Amino acid sequence: MLRGAPVPGGADPLGDPYLRTRFALPSRPGTFLRRDRLVEHLGQALLTPLTVVNGSAGAGKTLLVADWAANLERPVAWLTLDAAIRGPGMFWAHLLQSLNAAGTPIPATVDLPADATRVSHALLSRLAWELAGRDRPVVVVIDEFDRMTDPEVGRQLEFVLRHAGPGLRLVLVSRTEPLLPLHRYRLTGEVTEIRGAELAFTTEEAVDLLERHGLSLAVPVARALVERTRGWAAGLRLSALAARSTPDPELYLKEFEAGRGTIADFLLAEVLERQTPETKDLLLRISVLDRFCPDLADELTRRHDAATILAALHGANAFVEDFGQGWYRLHPLFREILRAHLRRRAPGLEPELHRRAAHWLRRSGTLPEMLAHGAAAQDWTYIARALVEDLAIGQLFTGLGSGEPVDWFAGTEGETPDPALNLVRAACELSRSDLDGGLAHLRRAAPQPAADDRGSPAARLSRALLEALAGRLTGSADRAERADRSARRLMPQVPSRLLDGHPELGALLLTHVGSSRLWAGHLDEARTALTAVARGPRTAATVLPRLEALEHLALVDHLDGRPGAAERRVLAMTAEAERYGLAPPSGSGLGQLVLAAVAVDRDEADRAEALLAQTSDRPPADPVAAATRRAVTAGVLLLRGRTREALAAAARPVPAAEPSPWARGSAALAASEAHLAEGRPDAALEALRQVAGDQPLCTVGAARAHLAAGAPGTALRLLDGLAAQGRPGPGVSVPAALVRAQAAALEGDTATARRMLAQALVEGRGEELRRPFRDAGPWTAPFLAEPPLRALAAGWLVPGAETYGGTDPGGSEPVAPVEELSGREREVLERLARAMSTEDIAADLYVSVNTVKTHLKSAYRKLSVHRRNDAVRRARELRLL
Repeated sequence: MLRGAPVPGGADPLGDPYLRTRFALPSRPGTFLRRDRLVEHLGQALLTPLTVVNGSAGAGKTLLVADWAANLERPVAWLTLDAAIRGPGMFWAHLLQSLNAAGTPIPATVDLPADATRVSHALLSRLAWELAGRDRPVVVVIDEFDRMTDPEVGRQLEFVLRHAGPGLRLVLVSRTEPLLPLHRYRLTGEVTEIRGAELAFTTEEAVDLLERHGLSLAVPVARALVERTRGWAAGLRLSALAARSTPDPELYLKEFEAGRGTIADFLLAEVLERQTPETKDLLLRISVLDRFCPDLADELTRRHDAATILAALHGANAFVEDFGQGWYRLHPLFREILRAHLRRRAPGLEPELHRRAAHWLRRSGTLPEMLAHGAAAQDWTYIARALVEDLAIGQLFTGLGSGEPVDWFAGTEGETPDPALNLVRAACELSRSDLDGGLAHLRRAAPQPAADDRGSPAARLSRALLEALAGRLTGSADRAERADRSARRLMPQVPSRLLDGHPELGALLLTHVGSSRLWAGHLDEARTALTAVARGPRTAATVLPRLEALEHLALVDHLDGRPGAAERRVLAMTAEAERYGLAPPSGSGLGQLVLAAVAVDRDEADRAEALLAQTSDRPPADPVAAATRRAVTAGVLLLRGRTREALAAAARPVPAAEPSPWARGSAALAASEAHLAEGRPDAALEALRQVAGDQPLCTVGAARAHLAAGAPGTALRLLDGLAAQGRPGPGVSVPAALVRAQAAALEGDTATARRMLAQALVEGRGEELRRPFRDAGPWTAPFLAEPPLRALAAGWLVPGAETYGGTDPGGSEPVAPVEELSGREREVLERLARAMSTEDIAADLYVSVNTVKTHLKSAYRKLSVHRRNDAVRRARELRLL
């Protein structure tokens, strides 16, 4: 069969025959050098589910893997991706065909996809099941995996790889990071990685390679060549080919330098100068581009012949690589030489070419590349206006994938009257936590009162976004609310395509407003705004504001006295971050602080301190985070018995334009608790005098202080007023019940004391709220020694063999969970009762393993257990199974 001919076995989902070249191992040239260190490392591919060989073009990736596969003495399914293999259907059809071509056919139960754009989950499940049942693992190599940019394919491939278990060994050869959650495999040691630095030739290897090209060189010459080419395989081979045609190869290689010297002269003479004038002009101009398509190349030449010229250059292998989907790129070494030649041949043209590229890329909607070329042209005003008028300023906070734009604008100096440039400078400074610099630029961007032109709707909307952020960072809810009202009036005036194309702007705006409302103590309004963000479009553009919204909602839950709900919010935030491959801890750090606050509630000083330390390297993003850190720090110090330091921490000021009721209350409560711990109830009362009526926890704290001061009647009246406000969360109701129980015990009413203590135990057990019982003091010990109450406290509050199965004080029936199990939690428990593993449950329910773990953790908490068997037994006792 001729190379490139159709492979027997039908047609792909588009009706085209399968081509043999996609499934054939690439041939190795006679000058190929097998490097034992890489072969030995690649041999580990049979021991790990995933292997990634990652490096730049010409790094030798494909030849390395092809040589290894050819000598493996077992079938290897090889698939080379190209521009035609697009979409899940085409990908999986070709992958299945590669297995057939390698002699490892898949049973007929695994149907080939018929739709190029999609593939059924059943097919993936059957394929994974079939591979998992193999006695010997199937080796699959996917070359040029960087051509597959559809994230859905990455998720599907990861699903099959995970569930195929030891039956699949996947090797990905790619120029970029594969679309798989590599961090998970790295964490568990289940990935073999060979990267660009390892692919680079050593001096000794370069000597061997040059000898294969007929060049015998001294080690110092080879070492210099390796340093100049950075061990790049293609650069070494090009140097060898060029040197071989010179009278003195060693002298030639000593003089080699990219962009000048004999190798540059050779490439220019043998490649560039042989082209027509039009082709030479095009090559020189496109050397300023990382990638290009015919239309972009035409923009730089101001002609209309790029499509024909580029196709001819690619067909002749003249250092023009097909990038797929109509895009090309130059060979890196050739591009560097061309750029150097352009600067010598046409001084001053390069900035103009970057400027033309920036204008074209803006029209095509390619923002990051447009910014890069605008920066290369140093046309700051143009790219600032593009960011503002295209409503893309929010991407300086969420979407550009690097800090370069922020660094570019931060490096510009001097004042400017241009509003757009001042807005972008303000955004850059605020994103770098430079509040003073950001606010200064924002003031300069504001229109003068007498100005007729107040800016386009897009510019004014961009300014409103930054004003809302300024309100959040300065602790001014009034400023944020004014900005929000302004933004809502402007949005109908902005073209819908701009708003639809930038969902991050609305998400950022609501996050800033929600955080400001939280600071102001308007918790219900804050929850409304933040919930809208968390439930908004789940895209990569909005992931960062969604993470911040979830951690702020977690703080709202904690302030409402629901630490378990707060913890689940942070777990949901972590799962969302993992979904987009973001390294933990993600968000602003507030989520870690909330987890630390929950740990304080549970009397887990070590955990709280560790979580607090994780945020110590990042300054608080805003007053909300600063006040939360202050409260947690004071709480940890109180758990450690360091009352003087806790008082100092609670008194630490949090700069803000407007006061925050809950921040003031949390500081006062910490001070009151420190005074109580020192036996000074009068000082404790004084600390809460101005805030006791503002917040439920402060009211409970005041009641504790009155009780300690010998005024139980006053304490109970305060709690009666609190009960009239509605049902509080366990974080409030548990310490309140303990105050009532202690008051009853002091009056000799042991029945009421037992009843209130039992209520506190039942509500506290579900949340593992140990700190309120610690703060209550030793009076609870005799009651907890009694069997009914000891059963409720066993395993979580006091030592005991049982962690479940307690009874209520008045009967023998098991105490029901504090919170009802969700439908999904019941489904997970049912499968747990059938002794299914976490991975099996995930596959059966078509969810991720992390999702199953989240449901299990929630179910354990609700059932007051810590182990799988205990959860099943407890659920059966409660007739939940």
